[in-house]
Amino acid sequence: MTFDMTTILSHPRFTTATDALRADHDRFVEEIVTLTEIPAPPFREERRAAAYAERFRALGLEDVTTDAIGNVTGLRRGRGNGSLVVVSAHLDTVFPEGTDVTVRREGTKLFAPGVGDDTRGLAALLAFVRALDAADIWTEHDILFMGDVGEEGKGDLRGVRHFFTEGAYRDKVAAFFTIDGIETPDLVTGAVGSNRYRVTFRGPGGHSLGAFGTVNPAYAMGEMLVGLSKIEVPADPRTSYCASVFGGGTSINAIPEEVWVEVDLRSTSPAELARIDAEMHRLIATAVENENARGDTANGSIRAEAAQIGARPAGGTGHDQRIVTASMEAIRAFGFTPVLSASSTDANIPMSLGIPAVKFGSGGAGGRAHTLEEWIDVEPELSLRGLNAALAAILGTAGMEV
Repeated sequence: MTFDMTTILSHPRFTTATDALRADHDRFVEEIVTLTEIPAPPFREERRAAAYAERFRALGLEDVTTDAIGNVTGLRRGRGNGSLVVVSAHLDTVFPEGTDVTVRREGTKLFAPGVGDDTRGLAALLAFVRALDAADIWTEHDILFMGDVGEEGKGDLRGVRHFFTEGAYRDKVAAFFTIDGIETPDLVTGAVGSNRYRVTFRGPGGHSLGAFGTVNPAYAMGEMLVGLSKIEVPADPRTSYCASVFGGGTSINAIPEEVWVEVDLRSTSPAELARIDAEMHRLIATAVENENARGDTANGSIRAEAAQIGARPAGGTGHDQRIVTASMEAIRAFGFTPVLSASSTDANIPMSLGIPAVKFGSGGAGGRAHTLEEWIDVEPELSLRGLNAALAAILGTAGMEV
């Protein structure tokens, strides 16, 4: 058994596996198309999950299960040392129900919402299983393949969060890959944490003329937003904030009874995230106090509520961890220069728990993710270099029998 990348890359069975990926590439592309055209809007991934579970069973993975929250898992046994390497991709897309997800082909390019993020990743997992089986490769660790739900947006990593809090395998994970994004050089080892809020300001309301002077929740919200814009944040650790979605009011000639804003706070540092979170709450309290002091409260005063609608933990994987060193060696071995970065992915959850985890690209090229014009290029050579690198990284982490 070896974890040495040079030994793995030069072994005849790894060569057989890469040959299998090449021979299988047309099937890989067809699976991208088929899975993309099964809608998987936020919180409605069940149709795609069912199709994915069928594919896991057809591949002969053991203990294929759809858990209580919708994650699909299948086990490929290694030499049974009791621990697992998880290789995951997310089932959901950002697009609402009713979005046209028909794939359009132009040469080697595929166009469709969600075709790259993360449907290519889902198809890559299936290709890896077939390649490992074709080469009769045994691993030291068992490998658990997973299609998880709720990675995008307000899904708030609910699938992987459930896996690590209530899942049957939660105490057995030695390392975690999420196969997400396209570019092979981009290796995510840092978790950008985020706190997300809907901040609602309420007041008595009234006629814009007849009740003029009455406290106005919009003014309080405006003061809070101006203050938010002036919070100073460091470039390193990377930290940000954004007021992003707004609503409220009933008529142009009425003082609103309620206004709201959704706010996204982010940082790679738990301490910085906590600092800007506390500063936002201070700004809310001050804005409420100031507006109540400014205006007439005879019919009621301004109140505010900050309801948390998302929380992704910050964290990171040490660059001396095997999953990182193996991934970097694999990326270099197939002609890429690794770029270590931080992002918000399914890997946030294991990273925050101290479990070595990375986000590894699924290969190829692509662009316009999260738009209706999302595309990927499945030209075989670049595509296969990326798939080969990902498979090598997995074997360098799970160990390969030689």
